[in-house]
Amino acid sequence: MKENQLVYLSKKLAVDTVNTCNTVRENKRGNVLINQLLKSGTSIGANIHEANYASSRADFINKLQIALKECYETEYWLGLFKETNIISVSEYNQLIEQCYKLRRLLSASITTAKDNQP
Repeated sequence: MKENQLVYLSKKLAVDTVNTCNTVRENKRGNVLINQLLKSGTSIGANIHEANYASSRADFINKLQIALKECYETEYWLGLFKETNIISVSEYNQLIEQCYKLRRLLSASITTAKDNQP
């Protein structure tokens, strides 16, 4: 169940991140930063997707840990976007809440996977 929720939430965050970046790009604000947020915000889901096809338990854990790192990086970029008024506080709050949910699920999944290692 956690894996399905991870896939759903990470894809939603990726879509919302792309949409936010497209809006910011149309307003010609923060073009250099947009690429950073796009990379980290979409990488979370890509690594979760890869984890579902991992070749071993260690590979699975590694992919989830990378997704978790990308989640932290996305939080950083979102904070920067908010502090520099590139996005509104409400846009920030929506995206950061998604990051927090993903981070909690990823942390729990990593812990469970490590506890269940042979």
